[in-house]
Amino acid sequence: MMTVLLDGKLFLAHIGSNPQAGHPSVIDISTGTGIWAMQVFEDFADQFPSAQVIGTDLSAIQPSWVPPNLKFELDDAQLEWTYQPNSFDFVHMRTLQGSIGDWPAVYSQALKCIKPGGWIQDMEMSIMWKSEDGTITDDHLLNEWSRISIEAAKKIGKTFVNAQVTKENMIKAGFVDLVEKKYKMPVRGRSSDPKTKELGRWNALYFQQGIEGICLYLLNRVMGWVYKEVQMYIAKLRSALFDRKSHPCYEIYVVYGRKPEA
Repeated sequence: MMTVLLDGKLFLAHIGSNPQAGHPSVIDISTGTGIWAMQVFEDFADQFPSAQVIGTDLSAIQPSWVPPNLKFELDDAQLEWTYQPNSFDFVHMRTLQGSIGDWPAVYSQALKCIKPGGWIQDMEMSIMWKSEDGTITDDHLLNEWSRISIEAAKKIGKTFVNAQVTKENMIKAGFVDLVEKKYKMPVRGRSSDPKTKELGRWNALYFQQGIEGICLYLLNRVMGWVYKEVQMYIAKLRSALFDRKSHPCYEIYVVYGRKPEA
């Protein structure tokens, strides 16, 4: 879905145009399944055979059979980074909303480990819902869900309110030449525009598969709702998401910039 959103690009930062010494070193923070790290390694492999790519995550769910210069490591991005200063040409992050408590601290750690002139990019979702036709209001069920999720994240020392302040937090960390791009993400594949239609279909699948796990964790474990109550709420959310009378969407922020040369 994210690759379609960026018109087939894996990132917007300009790392590929002039990697230092011709062999870029890249780290993908909270890599998940490792899909982005594997894709970017494949893209770099022909042009830069000595490219080094690392993916880190709290869960070891990535493939074990990978090329020697592509590796996955267990790590917590919220702890002090153990990589040497000036190690990476590019630090990549994507959709970590709700996982981080202190975003400025994470960006400061990234700054330390990026080579002078190297790049960072973060791609985050806003969890507040909108619509172009006014069918999604501030008091809509979807935005009620967002406010409850924000409250739940606070209870465990995390935040969902980070996408809109990504650029500001990167500036505070010391990055320069920052570019911020905003994209609209539809929920359903009902559009005459082929790209919008494809995005909506992928996003619908994302919510169909993920909404129960998200709600059970936040509403049951964190907020203390009983299981039956959560399941009833999930049913209402599914109905609201796929109600043809409304046209929900949300914004995705992509921010990238450089570490100063000196």
